[in-house]
Amino acid sequence: MRATRLHDCPAPAKLNLFLHVNGRRADGYHLLQTVFQMVDHGDVLHFDLRADERIVRTTDVPGVPEQGDLIVRALLLLQAAYARRHGHLPPGIDVAIDKRLPMGGGLGGGSSDAATALMVANALWEAGLSREELMALALPLGADIPFFIFGQTAFAEGVGEALQPVQAPDCWYVVIEPGVAVPTAAIFCSEHLTRDTKPVRIADFSRHTMNRTDSTGFGRNDLQAVAVSLFPPVAQAIDWLSAHGDARMTGSGACVFCAFSSEMDADTVLQQVPGIWTAWKAKALMHHPLNTVLQVSAVIE
Repeated sequence: MRATRLHDCPAPAKLNLFLHVNGRRADGYHLLQTVFQMVDHGDVLHFDLRADERIVRTTDVPGVPEQGDLIVRALLLLQAAYARRHGHLPPGIDVAIDKRLPMGGGLGGGSSDAATALMVANALWEAGLSREELMALALPLGADIPFFIFGQTAFAEGVGEALQPVQAPDCWYVVIEPGVAVPTAAIFCSEHLTRDTKPVRIADFSRHTMNRTDSTGFGRNDLQAVAVSLFPPVAQAIDWLSAHGDARMTGSGACVFCAFSSEMDADTVLQQVPGIWTAWKAKALMHHPLNTVLQVSAVIE
């Protein structure tokens, strides 16, 4: 029987263990290489089927109008895909969000929310789209969304859409939120951005991390130099956390992270983080918590 609701659905944060800019396409999009790593900290979403066909975000998100929200836009795309396949629209959905990730933090919060919404709605509607079909559907909304649907640690190339599974250390992270929102466009449009980093191979990353207990030391984040010059709080967080390991920025910023081989080590550093910042610890996730939603039917509450 069709499920009517799925609550407490995780939308985990991601970290970019490194992020290289290798060039720029004719259309202006940058060519990237990165390793995406999910962690067990993020937003939590709740879904209920409606009696009509509307997609409704029931939670106010400051600064994000409902119709501009990636969750709503993604569900409208899936609803249209369902109608093309089945000849009629599925029921609408109410979506509530426990928003825990900061906007402009480089943690992929909005993209992860949209991916979770697509996976859950695909199950609630019994739409029958495969993982690959959901990834293709989501790509026009943002290159990070397919990664979360891909559902595992990934080596990414192109604009972030070419994904290959990769192993990364099963470690812990301390993440600092510097308290500023970094607009991605401001970083990628900078004339000071490095755009010619030599491409690496997935084997280079795998060889470096083999037998390591944390994810430190490989590559760099090419966006970091621009971000720290424009946003001093990011620089201050990196400077502080660098005293405890290989601290770096994730994505286009603003959040800063450092890897640790044990939860005890992460706790020790977390207790020392100055009170001017929000900080938290998280464990690396090898797979998305909702991976099985694409293989099995949802259970009615």
